[in-house]
This record gives sequence, C-alpha cells and structure tokens, in this order.
Amino acid sequence: MQISLLGPFEIVTDDNRTFAPNAPKLCQILTVTALQPREAVATGTLIRELWGEDAPAAATRTLQTHVYHARRMLSDMRVTAPGRQLLATQAPGYRIDVKDEEVDASRFERFVQRAQRKLVEGELHRAAEDLKQAMSLWRGPVFSNVPAGDVLVGEAARLEELKIRALELRAETELRLGRHREFLPELRSLVNSHPLHEWLHGQLITALHRAGRRAEALQAYQNLYRILKRELGLAPSVELQRLQAQILSAAGPEAPLALRLRIDHRPGAVPAPVPTTAVAS
Repeated sequence: MQISLLGPFEIVTDDNRTFAPNAPKLCQILTVTALQPREAVATGTLIRELWGEDAPAAATRTLQTHVYHARRMLSDMRVTAPGRQLLATQAPGYRIDVKDEEVDASRFERFVQRAQRKLVEGELHRAAEDLKQAMSLWRGPVFSNVPAGDVLVGEAARLEELKIRALELRAETELRLGRHREFLPELRSLVNSHPLHEWLHGQLITALHRAGRRAEALQAYQNLYRILKRELGLAPSVELQRLQAQILSAAGPEAPLALRLRIDHRPGAVPAPVPTTAVAS
C-alpha cells in the first residue's frame, strides 16, 4: 500500500488500485493520521482539524461516527487486506496502521535528512541521488484535494518549507559537483517559481558565471535587483552585492564565487540558507 500526500491525497492498494475518497471530513482524518504513521493522533487534534474553534458540543461522539464511516468505506473499497484495520483506535485517539515507507511524505523527509548527512560527509553523488528521489515524489501542492483545517494548514506549510530546503540542498550539491551548465535550466525554473528567494538567485548568478556566461550572470543580478525594488522596495543583500562586485572584477569563470549553504550538523536538522562568500576551494 502507498499513501500519497505530496499532491492530491490518494491511496494505492496492494493490487495497484488508486482510491481517492471524496468525503471531506473522512479525507481530513485519514490525512492527519497518515502524517504520523503508526503514531496515535490525539482526539483533540482531530477535533481541531475538523471544526477549529467551532467544535460542536458532541464533537467526540461525532468524530467517532466519522471514524466508523471511514473504516466502513475503507473496507467496502477493499483498500486493505482482509483482517487488517487501517484506522485503529489507540489512546489518546487514533492511528493509521502503515509503515513510514508507505507514506510519500515520510519517505521525502527521510531522503532529505539522509542527503544532508551525505553532503556534510562529502558524498556528493549519493546526496544528489537522494535529493533527486525526494523531489520525484512531489505531484503538486500537498493534499490539494482535501479541505484543510488548522492542523493541515500548519502541516502543509511545514512540508512546503522542507521542499524549499530540499531545493536549496539540491542546488548546493549540483554546483559543488561542478554541474553548472547542466543545472542551469532547473535553476532558472527555481528562480522563476521563487522570485524573492535571494539565495537561489545567487546560485543562478554563480552558475552562469562559472559556465563562462558573465554578461548573463550580471543580467541575472539586475533582474533580481528590479524584482526586489518593485516588490519590497529593497536592494539585494550585502552578500549578493559582493557577488556582483566579484563578477565585475573577475578575470575569468574560474574565480572562487559561491554562496554556500550553512548546514546544521545535528542529526535530523535541515539546512538554512545563510549566504556567505566562500573562499577558494
């Protein structure tokens, strides 16, 4: 079985049937519990997701009814093998009985954490492969066919932020591998999708310069300058201004230009884009 959350919510059964329930509250219950495989989600959390601050007086009993209908629906659709109860009761609430590897969001987080570890250890090719697999799991905005309450709105923001960090890691890894020309199309796409993300602009500028396209690198800086002035009334950061100055004074594309990603070495930590001018490597 596979549960897909990084896009429309879907369940793919063991016999390769795709099941996308359309009952809003049942989808919310299944999505919230799937975000914590094999861990119990408290009744109060599910109530907050379903009704927010307007929970009915009999919210607990109504939730129990929704869970009953969810189980019946899963059984009728033969989503699970006979005798297997996908949505189980477990104090302080309910849990979904799947393994981490059966939920794409969990696999995505594992790939990103492992890629960061490999990047720190200098295993660039393995980090690049993990990040490629991580990004391949995304099919669109998270659980886009589920009406999100307070809990899912927060989880969607967390996963989207982790996606951006994975993209930062991917850019860092590809450029450390020297794949400046190969990665340029993806960098342009990333900058177009995240026009206010200065660090990604910096990577594009660096990649263009290292590919021997100095004029285009300077033009990319001017594009960023116009975007920031128009949208925020700001100039590019000091680090980006320094990068522009280095390109203007550089003798050639081999000059040591990079905005490196500062990576937290603690287990499970994710990197933050703190641009600093790198020394020669």
